[in-house]
Amino acid sequence: MNKFFYLAGLIFLLSHFPLAAQDDGIRLIVRSDDMGFSHAANLAIIESVEKGITTSVEVMVPTPWFPEAVALLQNYPELDVGIHITLTSEWTNVKWRPLTHAPSLTDGNGYFYPMIWPNEHYGAEQALSRQNWKLKEIEQEIRAQIEIAQKNIPQLTHLSAHMGCTSIAPEVEAIYRKLAMEYALDIHPEDYQVKRATYLGEKETPAQKKQAFIKMLAELQAGVHMFVDHPAYDVPETRAIHHTGYEDVAHDRQGVTDMLTDPDVLQAIKKYGIRLISYADLKK
Repeated sequence: MNKFFYLAGLIFLLSHFPLAAQDDGIRLIVRSDDMGFSHAANLAIIESVEKGITTSVEVMVPTPWFPEAVALLQNYPELDVGIHITLTSEWTNVKWRPLTHAPSLTDGNGYFYPMIWPNEHYGAEQALSRQNWKLKEIEQEIRAQIEIAQKNIPQLTHLSAHMGCTSIAPEVEAIYRKLAMEYALDIHPEDYQVKRATYLGEKETPAQKKQAFIKMLAELQAGVHMFVDHPAYDVPETRAIHHTGYEDVAHDRQGVTDMLTDPDVLQAIKKYGIRLISYADLKK
């Protein structure tokens, strides 16, 4: 009996801290967010998978280009994909609505509010966190997004929160975690001591992004890290997508695509002995 409990405890520890138990090298998840918000993002994200270093892709279910995202992902059955839970519609010229009847989550036109938190450009009247939102409606919307995604994308492994939407209240975070477990999508980087990796230096131009990213790679220490950004192409579609305070979307996101697929970045990853991993690898 004691041997059984010892083995059960060992299995539990290895399943919850597998990477820490196996080696002490540098591991990096490269996550590309917002698949589905535009055609240009969909294609750029796929390029960053095929030719670059993206290891996990986040899909926004309520967005207009979700059907194309589904079709593209069918060609990559081994790719690690997450549901990017979406409770905002931030862009000025393209909008999306809840999949469910959720009036407490929408503005006067029935769209999600642009922001989660008020900021210098968007006041409390345009921020979801300042509305009289209903937890029941948030739960039903998250559940609907999960179920639509699972119906269409078999390689899903996890959830993530667009614009930090689940952080508006502890009870929302609790619902998010409950549903992740219910649908077997409960891979949360914070549970695996994953550290956020960010650019080190200026990142206004593509050249600066590349330099700042490689500098970040050079300074990573042993452990598991995650880098998050948003590839897209600088094309007329993306030039028409913006919101107040973020007008250079096309230029900015083309720079992300270029950086993620740059041969010098690939070479730096090899040079510094960095192992690229995905969310799914955290449980192995």
